[in-house]
Amino acid sequence: MRLAELQRNFQSWLVSASDESASRFGAHAAAGLAVYQNNYRAQLVGSLEAAFPQVRAWMGEEAFLYAAVQHIDKHPPHAWTLDAYAENFGSTLATLFPYNPDIHELAWIELALSTAFVAADAQPLLAADLGAVNWDAATLCLTPSLQTTRLTTNAADIWLAMNNAAERPEGRMLDTPCGLMVWRRGFVSSLRTLEPLEHDALLALQAHGSFDALCNMLVERIGEIDGVTEAAAFLAKWIGSDLITGVEYGSASYYALDQEDSHRV
Repeated sequence: MRLAELQRNFQSWLVSASDESASRFGAHAAAGLAVYQNNYRAQLVGSLEAAFPQVRAWMGEEAFLYAAVQHIDKHPPHAWTLDAYAENFGSTLATLFPYNPDIHELAWIELALSTAFVAADAQPLLAADLGAVNWDAATLCLTPSLQTTRLTTNAADIWLAMNNAAERPEGRMLDTPCGLMVWRRGFVSSLRTLEPLEHDALLALQAHGSFDALCNMLVERIGEIDGVTEAAAFLAKWIGSDLITGVEYGSASYYALDQEDSHRV
C-alpha cells in the first residue's frame, strides 16, 4: 500500500469509522484504530466546547454533547486549523433544534465575537476627518471586523447576562425581529442590537458603501426630511462606534493612519 493511499484510508477511517475502512488495514488493526478515532472525536468535541462556552452552559452539557457528536458525524474538519471547525456549528444547531432559535442565535454571537477579535486591523476615521468629504460621490469603508445578523430571540440579552455573571433571562421570541452587529473596538469585541431601520441601512452600506445611495434608500422608506436626518444620525453613530475606517472616490482613498493624524493616500 502506497503512503498516499494509506493516508486516504486512514482519513476515511477517522471520519467514518466504517468497518470497510478498517478492513483495509488488516484483521487485527481495529483495536489500535479505535484509539485514534476516540482521540480524533475528543479533539473535535473539545474545539467546539472551547468555541461555544456560553452555548454549552445555556443548553446543558448533555444536549451540547449530543449536538457536537451529530455535527462531527456530518462535518469533518475542512481547514488546516481547528479554529475554523466552529464555523458551521450554528447551522447544525438550527437543524437539530428548530423550535429553539435562541440556541443557534447565541452560537452566532459567540462565533462572531471570536472572529471579530482576530479580524484585520483598521484605524477608525474621526468626525474631524470628514469635513471635506464629497458625500454625493463618497464610498464609506467599514471596519473588517463588522458582522451583522437578524435576531428573532433575546439571544443578545442572554449572552450579555451570562457574560456578566448576571441572572439569565428566559429565552423568548422578540415581538419584532431586530438587527445585531458585532465588531471590534480597539482590543475589545463588542455587540449592539439595531432597530430594523438602522439594520437595513447598515446592510445597504455593507453592500455598496455609497452614502448617497443610503440617503436615497432612507428617503424612499421614510420621506425626504426624515430620511436625510436619519442618514446623518446613523453616520454620526457609526463614526462614534469606530465603524467607519475610510472614504473612497474611485481609485483615490482617504484612510485614518492613526488616531491623531489622518492623511490622503
